[in-house]
Amino acid sequence: MWEAIKELFNNNMQSCFYKSNFGVECPGCGTQRAILLLMEGDVAGSFKMYPPLVLIVLTLIYLLLHLIFRFKNGGICLKYLGLATGFFMIFNYIYRILAL
Repeated sequence: MWEAIKELFNNNMQSCFYKSNFGVECPGCGTQRAILLLMEGDVAGSFKMYPPLVLIVLTLIYLLLHLIFRFKNGGICLKYLGLATGFFMIFNYIYRILAL
């Protein structure tokens, strides 16, 4: 089943609208490839492809746990995790643009 999901994901990768029209990567470029690498078990390759994916995954896991267990300050933690993820995505985008 896992192989079928990976195959489906791999065969339906979308090209970046922003990059194809403007010639510059968008802040999310590399996410699909990083998810595919993570699904294949290549954590280091996934991190190298798109470092913010780590925080995105942690935020989603925390969100799921908060929805199940209703943590006392879960909403506040999610707010700060979301902000940290957003800042990390912006930092990564600026770094990649300057590295070109």
